[in-house]
Amino acid sequence: MTREIVALSPEQFEIREVDDPVAGDDEVVIRAESGAAKHGTETAGIIGYSNRGRYDDNLQLFVEAEDKPRSPRPVGNMLVGQVESVGSRVTDIEVGERVVTFSPFRERRAAKAARCWKLAKGMPWQSAVCLDPADFAMGAVRDGHVRVGDGVAVFGMGAIGLMAVQIAKLSGADPVIGLDPLANRREAASHCGADVVLDPADCDAGLEIKKATQNRGADVVIDYSGNVNAIQAALRGVAYGGNVVAGSFPGPYGAGLDFGGEAHLNTPNIIFSRACSDPLRDYPRWTEQRLFETCWRLLCDGTLTGEPIVTPVVLFEELVAEYPKIMTDPGANIKLGCTF
Repeated sequence: MTREIVALSPEQFEIREVDDPVAGDDEVVIRAESGAAKHGTETAGIIGYSNRGRYDDNLQLFVEAEDKPRSPRPVGNMLVGQVESVGSRVTDIEVGERVVTFSPFRERRAAKAARCWKLAKGMPWQSAVCLDPADFAMGAVRDGHVRVGDGVAVFGMGAIGLMAVQIAKLSGADPVIGLDPLANRREAASHCGADVVLDPADCDAGLEIKKATQNRGADVVIDYSGNVNAIQAALRGVAYGGNVVAGSFPGPYGAGLDFGGEAHLNTPNIIFSRACSDPLRDYPRWTEQRLFETCWRLLCDGTLTGEPIVTPVVLFEELVAEYPKIMTDPGANIKLGCTF
């Protein structure tokens, strides 16, 4: 048997045993060494605010769905580990190699070989587990059409936002402004290269963005906070005709969003971005696979880093007590990691 972490409710987590995995023909079995959570998406699933019903692929909208009892939900997003066995059709991964793959927090995992990425020599595992969020950040920067010299503001210095700061800098943006009410995330934004770091709870964020960009406003504002006040501040701080990229996965917004103010006069573009929606805006040239390939190359050579992002790092057994802090004490974490 192997162990994994599951959520029984937003307050209760436990370790449970599941059958040991066996590699299928196109799979590998990985013994986990380390892993990380994906806070926003997982929290949405655990709490339930992401539920709009059942998404109808043909209609491309949500329709009413029957409520089902909530079952234990595995948590965790990516694992780094050593390959223990490979399937008969796997030719490009060998036993003993270290890879990263999508997986909940689990001691052993069978994964499709095509969805495993080999770690470069000396590569920090914290960077490897940031492949996702890096793909979403890359998609948001591309969808926002960030160009050399653009002023870029990013709301929400969680894992995706911190990657967006790095990718915007890499794209030649100047200045790059990181905004978050939590001190630990603002500090991480500075480590990730933000030129200006602001606490939107302690200032008029839209006005400060204007001041930091010679009163023009940011050419591109990217939101990964999921907060209605951030969207409103983005509409105040974006330049005339600029782009506001809505990349977060929020629950329904309440009051506070004013389309009759600066947005009506300055005519910004609101662009929704989601790296795993198929097809992407730049299809067929760009696909999710190309986003992964580009981000993985930049993570492997150290151009992008996850080291300031994956914090805290706890033992697997400590996740039961630590994971709830994602929802109850976000100032204690950025991207929860663990070692096995």
